Amino acid sequence: MIPVIIAIVGLLLGLFLQHRKGFDAEKATKWTNFYLLNIVLPALALLYIPQIKAEWKLLIPISAAWFTFILSWVIFGTLGRVLQWDRGLTGCLIIVAGLANTSFLGFPIVEGLYGKTGMPVALLMDQGGSFLLVSSLSIIVGSLYSEQEGNLRQIPLKILSFPPFGFLMGTLVMSILEIPTPEFLMPILRLIGRSMAPMALFAIGLKFSLDFESIKSKYFWWGMGYRLILAPFIVWLIYQNFMDSSSLTFKVTVLESGMAPMITGSIVAISFNLRPKLATLLAGLGIPIAGITLLAWYYFLG
Repeated sequence: MIPVIIAIVGLLLGLFLQHRKGFDAEKATKWTNFYLLNIVLPALALLYIPQIKAEWKLLIPISAAWFTFILSWVIFGTLGRVLQWDRGLTGCLIIVAGLANTSFLGFPIVEGLYGKTGMPVALLMDQGGSFLLVSSLSIIVGSLYSEQEGNLRQIPLKILSFPPFGFLMGTLVMSILEIPTPEFLMPILRLIGRSMAPMALFAIGLKFSLDFESIKSKYFWWGMGYRLILAPFIVWLIYQNFMDSSSLTFKVTVLESGMAPMITGSIVAISFNLRPKLATLLAGLGIPIAGITLLAWYYFLG
């Protein structure tokens, strides 16, 4: 409970400082995003990824996170072309709606509803799914949709030079070769990792602005509708063919697929200048709205 309170304080601090006279919110946002993307994400990769042991039975819940992100890319990428959206809007919806908040929101909800027995599945979906996605495919999408057509040749270099992606590749090699993270680094990495939620919400608070026109935006509700309703529904529809629909693993997989948009995903979208206001709204308002839909999913799943 204490980490949640600290994270909420981070959000409130960002909201308070946003329009404070003499405070440079743009510079603070820039440095906060730099810290999150270049220090926190690599630290978390080193903390968690080498500990994941590749086993076939673990791939089914993990694949749900990848499936819903790729589906987001297909749906919003197609809509963007057909309806002639600008690239920033398309990229924002793909990334932010495609990534679920499987840790900061997912962990306490899963533990509260299903107890400690539901946590291993939640951890797998977060570390093997959402975290790997935000460090890899979201960077690719951000690079693709933030560039003009003439600069597409620069994208591979941009992806490879992005610190979270490089650390991700290195830690995946460590996982495959079963090379553990040095024990002496673990306390430092955990300390840095704990700063993720409050710093991410601080960054959201610095950019967050709410008005009636934003809430009425069809793009906001399309993103919310996909993340909170369509994504978990399709996971429920398809994955019951591969899993026991009455099992705890299946229920947690569906519930985690219906979490609010991932805060770190919105930070990635903001860093690539993909509709920053929409990205902050989806991540910020997604959490309270998800409280209603997650309760509905919980009773629906039994």
